[in-house]
This record gives sequence, structure tokens and C-alpha cells, in this order.
Amino acid sequence: MAVTVSRRQALAWRMQRHLLDPIGTPSIVEVVRRLGGVQAQVASSAELAVRLRRASSQPGEVARALADGRLIKTWAMRGALHLLTPEEGAALLSLMAAGRSWERPAWARYFGLTPQRIELLRRSVRDVLDGKVLTREQLVAEVTARRGLADVGEALRSSWGTVFKPLAWQGDLCFGPGQGNRATFMLPEAASPRWAGLPAPEDGAPIAVAIYLGAHGPASLDAFGHWVAGGWFGKRRLRSMLEVVGDGLAEVDVEGERLYVLAEHLDELASTKPTNAVRLLGGFDQWVLGPGTADGHVTPPARRAAVSRQSGWISPVVVVGGVVSGTWEIDRDDLRVRWFGEAGRIPRSALAEQSERVAGLLDRDLRLRLTVD
Repeated sequence: MAVTVSRRQALAWRMQRHLLDPIGTPSIVEVVRRLGGVQAQVASSAELAVRLRRASSQPGEVARALADGRLIKTWAMRGALHLLTPEEGAALLSLMAAGRSWERPAWARYFGLTPQRIELLRRSVRDVLDGKVLTREQLVAEVTARRGLADVGEALRSSWGTVFKPLAWQGDLCFGPGQGNRATFMLPEAASPRWAGLPAPEDGAPIAVAIYLGAHGPASLDAFGHWVAGGWFGKRRLRSMLEVVGDGLAEVDVEGERLYVLAEHLDELASTKPTNAVRLLGGFDQWVLGPGTADGHVTPPARRAAVSRQSGWISPVVVVGGVVSGTWEIDRDDLRVRWFGEAGRIPRSALAEQSERVAGLLDRDLRLRLTVD
């Protein structure tokens, strides 16, 4: 019989795993490892996500971890840019590569790149980047000078990086140190001495499942699939990924919903008490992205549009007891909290404390302004 826990218990346990209640003391690398990656298309949001989970931190620590290879930055889950640890990141990338989305006919027609030409592009990019760190324009110039690739320049220059993503997933490139506002690329093995290449997908799967459930459990098969690949993988493939974990997996009943956790976390989950902890989290935070904004237990369905906005933008959020209860933004010298009226009484003292913490991390003087929506 499955262990039964309440939704509030499940969210409280997840807040502990996210180093949000209590705030944690692990290193930057351990924070990224615990979360299974940190979405990083906005560098300041990624740094804030890490620092909010550490009792003591300094600005620039994420950049230093990237510079010395303790972290890498690359396109990963759902095709989004992430900070990853080289070790666990390789396992996650192996699953993305196993999906082989670039071999779908629609993809090939849109970009004009057959699987054979993608393979040629892979070899060319690895050859061009050998011993080098190149900006996108430099990389495109050298690649399009190669025989058979003269026409791929426009696709490679796309700001979304879609054509580069299959290469990132296969371990052929990652981001290098920025040059002002220009991104650079390099080989993963050059970016980090900890990079050991991609494992076989069947070896990466149990690592990926453990990473996800360790941060975002209790969770469903669909939630795991959405987090990894945004729905690219079918149920059969996803179930096979869970099955390789075997006895390391346990089912729990969360108010009538059968979900999965790691067996080693079962007792801890069952003994967790609900929490009313209040936290301000930045844009693109893993608290929201892990379960996905469609999870109405974290992001109320009526407020999804306020959290998940146009062009994939994920708002900074106010979380109370694990539930998104408002959004916030910085407007000049004001930190403006938009409280969701249905969330109940405004925890003014806790919000003031959290506002001060954010201001301290950003080294700014900010006035808390509250509005109720």
C-alpha cells in the first residue's frame, strides 16, 4: 500500500529539497546539482536563483564557477539554456540526444538539414572549436566556409540557437566565457576538466530520474517528461526510464493522486510537516519550471498567465507554503509585489523580510510596495 501524504506535506518537503525552507548552506555547485540545473537564458535570474538558496553568497560566484569548470552552460532540458554540473549534466544531455528530434521530417524540412547534414555540421563544429573559443559570428564564418555548409549561416545565426541545440545535446559544444554582450562557444571538454562525455541513454536515465524526483518529487510520469523534453517523449519511453530505477522508486498517494518519489526519501517525506514559509523567487525559477506552470497545485490555474507570460517569460513569484501567491518586479527603487487576492491575508512582515533579503543580494535600496489583484 502506498504511503499517504497531504499536498501541503509534499510541497513542504519539496521546499526543503529546494533549499528554500530552511535556506541552505551548500556550495554553488551543490545548489545546481540539487535542482537538476538552473535555467540561464537570463544570467541575472540564474544567479539570483542560486543565491536565494544559500545562506551566504557573493555576487559573481556563478561566473567564477563557470570560468573554472565547476559548472557548464549549455542548451539542455526542453531546449532551454541551463547551468549544469558537468557530471549530472552529461546524463541529462544524453536523454535529450536520445530523443533525436532533429531527425523528424518536419525539422529537416524547416531548417533544410537532413540527419546526414547535421552529422556533417557536428564534425565541422568540433573541428572548428578544437582549441578555440569563438563568438557565434566567428563560428558561423568558419563553419559556412566548409564544403556542403555554405547555406546554413542564417539558421546558425538565429537567436534561439535551434540548430545548435542538437550539437549541445550530443556534447559537441557549450557556452564559453562571454565577451561583453556576445556569447562564445567551446568544446565541453575544454570548458571543464570534469566533463567525461555523454553516457549511454540507458545509463543516463536513472541519474536523470533521481535528479528530478530528488528536487521536484513527488511527481508524475508526465511531469518528468515535460521537464526533460517538453512532451517530446512518449509514455512508453518515459516509463522505461522509470523502470530502470527499479526498487529505488516508490509510489505515494498525495490526496488521491499516485505519484513517484525515490524510495530513500519516503520516510523523510512522510514525516515532513506543512510549512507557511514565504519566499520571493526570481524569474525562471526551478520551483515553477520543475513541475511546469500547468501544475495547478504550484501555480494556480487562474494565475498561470501572470506567471507564464509571452515569449516564454516566467515572472518572479511570491511563494507561500509552496504555492505561488503573487508576482513581483523591481521598478526603479521599488520592489512591487502583486498579491493574489484569493491567496488570503497578506503576510506583510514576511514579505518585508524577503524584500530586504532580495535588496541585499542585489546590493540595492528597495522600497516594498504592495498591491492586491
